Amino acid sequence: MDYYKKVFNLISKQHLWRGSCLNMIASENITSTAVREAIISDFGHRYAEGVAGGVDENTGLRVFDRYYQGTKYFDKIEALAIKLSEELFHAEHANVVPISGVVANLVAYHALSERGDRIIALGLLEGGHISHCKISAAGVMGLKDVSYAFNEREMNIDVDKSKEIVRKEKPSIMLFGASVYLFPHPVGEMLDVAREIDARIVYDGAHVAGLIAGGEFHDPIGEGADVVTASTHKTLPGPQGGIILCRKELAEKIDNTAFPAMTSNHHLHHVAGLLVALAEMKKYGREYARQTISNAKALAQSMYEHGIHVLCEHKNFTESHQILVDVSDYGGGSEIADRCEEANIILNKNLLPWDTLRDTGNPSGLRIGVQELTRLGMKESEMENIAIYLKQLIIDREKPEKVREGVEELKKEFNRVHYAFPSQRQAYDQIKFK
Repeated sequence: MDYYKKVFNLISKQHLWRGSCLNMIASENITSTAVREAIISDFGHRYAEGVAGGVDENTGLRVFDRYYQGTKYFDKIEALAIKLSEELFHAEHANVVPISGVVANLVAYHALSERGDRIIALGLLEGGHISHCKISAAGVMGLKDVSYAFNEREMNIDVDKSKEIVRKEKPSIMLFGASVYLFPHPVGEMLDVAREIDARIVYDGAHVAGLIAGGEFHDPIGEGADVVTASTHKTLPGPQGGIILCRKELAEKIDNTAFPAMTSNHHLHHVAGLLVALAEMKKYGREYARQTISNAKALAQSMYEHGIHVLCEHKNFTESHQILVDVSDYGGGSEIADRCEEANIILNKNLLPWDTLRDTGNPSGLRIGVQELTRLGMKESEMENIAIYLKQLIIDREKPEKVREGVEELKKEFNRVHYAFPSQRQAYDQIKFK
């Protein structure tokens, strides 16, 4: 087998296919051409071990104590990424070393707790991420996970009942944020009980970092979070990676945990790409975040009007990029997600709070995100068209290949990245060197 030809053939097929799809996975986005140019730079070959030190009096940027030579240009890039992260997220300190959101969580856990401590977060069925509990990062760090009380109708943490749990369990970390995330979590409302038991508040903003940076969700640090962790590639349209933001008094502990405890060499080319994405957010972020939320609401409303069971109609469905749909009456999330993929609509099955872990293979729900479609310039009218396609697949049981014709026709009109620095390339172009 000619592996060289095989891999590039598969890459080409991926670009052609996903370029003809409505990509609605809530944890994905598409980077701009400018971000991709940064990712494929020489920094992808290099190392820059070490930690940030003081601030250069002339530039106001952080300086670094490195173990390797050859970092004089990258040091400036990382310093700029730190400064812009602090500005966009209203943080006293930022660290861009983590290579994923889960690694960022590991850094926070290691810095703020001891083995055997308790961490409280949403359970998996209520939308919590695996890294918040014992089966993943929290368990690796030896933390005992406890779950907040959850209000299924409101799809959010029950503040009064959760305060009782916190007072009883006395966790060292109170974690907010989730993988299924329709509405802002009550950070400010639970700040008093956190201070009462001397717990640290960690906010996992992986899904909503772009909405926060765009000023259209809420401000977790302003509401009292001690540490914010995030992925850099969901609503924040950067390369895959992680970021940590924190209060000044925790900066040294966070930095010394990110390196060397949790990372040796971080991915320098991703930091360069992140800086480009942050610059795009500074210029276009508010407009992008506002349109993303508007699109999510429009899609949810239209789906609801077409008879699809979208959760939280009494709250206008969502305040984020996500919507949740119960398709248990139509075969379940796995069957519907497969039908959608056949029609070139890419979304994922998802557990709903009334499921059990035994339902993981075919849960009741679908999770749908609109951030990538928003980046392609789609607005409310396109959401109405997409709702019709989903009705055809879910309720009318039309053949996916028939629906796919309409999907591909719609997608032809939207193949450039918006809310980004201009480029002549189409969104899903394959960049070729050979």
